[in-house]
Amino acid sequence: MYCDRCSMIPEKDERLPVILPRDVQLRGKGGSPLADVAPFVNTTCPRCGAKARRETDTMDTFVESSWYFLRYCCPTYTRGMLDAEAVAYWMPVDQYIGGIEHAVLHLLYSRFYTKVLRDLGLTKLDEPFVNLLTQGMVVKDGAKMSKSKGNVVDPDDLIRAFGADTVRLFSLFAAPPEKDLDWNDRGVEGASRFLNRVWRLVAAHLEELNGASRQPRTDTLSEEGRRFRRTVHETIKRVTDDIEDKFHFNTAISAIMELVNALYAFEPVSQDTMSREERGALLREAVEALILLLGPFAPHLAEELWARLGHKDRVCRQRWPEPDPRALAREEVLIVVQVDGKVRSRLTVEAGAGEERIRDRALADQRVRDWLQARQVDRVVVVPGRLVNIVTTRAK
Repeated sequence: MYCDRCSMIPEKDERLPVILPRDVQLRGKGGSPLADVAPFVNTTCPRCGAKARRETDTMDTFVESSWYFLRYCCPTYTRGMLDAEAVAYWMPVDQYIGGIEHAVLHLLYSRFYTKVLRDLGLTKLDEPFVNLLTQGMVVKDGAKMSKSKGNVVDPDDLIRAFGADTVRLFSLFAAPPEKDLDWNDRGVEGASRFLNRVWRLVAAHLEELNGASRQPRTDTLSEEGRRFRRTVHETIKRVTDDIEDKFHFNTAISAIMELVNALYAFEPVSQDTMSREERGALLREAVEALILLLGPFAPHLAEELWARLGHKDRVCRQRWPEPDPRALAREEVLIVVQVDGKVRSRLTVEAGAGEERIRDRALADQRVRDWLQARQVDRVVVVPGRLVNIVTTRAK
């Protein structure tokens, strides 16, 4: 506050907090609207008792946004600025996500303030954030989508036309989060067609799904059943890895789309190659996994389909699916064969085959032998389960 006798002075601790008035008129004229509230502005100097005037424009918004996350750790604390123990428990923030402008403004200021508060002894925290993800911009017609440019797409119109799930799915599928997203109206229509495809798949088999066992008997699965179940659990692993490790929602959605294709392909084949019980159990497991994986991207559709399968609890309350290691195990693996670093052939060998057997198979492969003519093998590098690289020199 300002006093004619004492100049600028702080409020006394015992008179804190200063309660802001609730009858402020926001007129949009610029400057703080608090300046027009006389009962708030006019006060007495805590030092000399003379008339004083409260300062009404004290802090830029960046001042508050540079340390608010620390106060979030102790919102009810009343004995000071921060509860050091609570801050030590909750901080640092695991994941920071923001636009590129945050990297040079909010992120920089936040780190600065955190170190100042550390030096003042209010916390022991050195860095406020562990990981940073800088998200891209939405681009339309070659320019950043902005109200000032008049190229904004109203999401309410899209939601009315296609539903919230479609808009959400397209936004996450169109690009990795760190890249700019090129807006495409046809892409929204494609997302809508995919979700309708999922709906038709479940609706067409609802009676069979509701009458099936929720877990297939893995010890009696047919060869076709094992291959299909491996696809399901490989999808679970791919989606989990893409979300947790990379934040690549677009590739996670792509994997879900591939699973839907596999379900449609499985339908006619399974009718001729396996029992009704095996087929129903595999379909049930696959469809339930599909719905759970789709939940974060299309929550409304997922909840509706989950309920139609007879579940009472909501999708958002279910445990995230985990891949079955037994389903992921392969009896055979594909080995890439290189000659001097260039791919020349591929081999299918039994899983767990030793290096000597893989080496012999690679050297005996006819396509490899053709490339070895007039050359001498110096050494063979075997990476089990992945590749063979044959290093050669020209024969004398």
